[in-house]
Amino acid sequence: MSDFPHHAKMLPPPARLHLKMPPAVLAALIAGAMCLIDHFFYHGEPSVLQFYTGSPIALIGGLTSAAGLLTFWRARTTVNPVHPERTTALITSGVFHFSRNPIYLGLVITLFGLSMRLGSLPLVVGPLIFALYVHYFQILPEERILADVFGDAYEHYKAHVRRWL
Repeated sequence: MSDFPHHAKMLPPPARLHLKMPPAVLAALIAGAMCLIDHFFYHGEPSVLQFYTGSPIALIGGLTSAAGLLTFWRARTTVNPVHPERTTALITSGVFHFSRNPIYLGLVITLFGLSMRLGSLPLVVGPLIFALYVHYFQILPEERILADVFGDAYEHYKAHVRRWL
């Protein structure tokens, strides 16, 4: 699964991620909040275009995240976003060939599809909040940790694959 056979090493405490909530839990909470806000404040009917495009977009997002998780599972490395220092393989194949963060990208796409499906334009703020939060509090710290763990191999990967798309 990895183009760079490099084993993980344990990092000193300052390099560890201090995130308390896994991104999937945050995405579920934001999705729930979007549904509640739509129900209590907007409850508008989506247009036919929104109705028939929102669900497939959300499905594409879910499949993107699932492909990333499956790739991790096949490589037998951790899927726990709270402990990226436990990563044992640098995954660069499959969906990781197109995005360094396909699981998070998939969650953003899913939330965007949900906002379209609900039909309330202000709900587009949900995926934006998630993307910004994950970018600053998950992805950037993960990148520092992966650079420490995989060194030049990770720097090479970063130079060839975009963070999001």
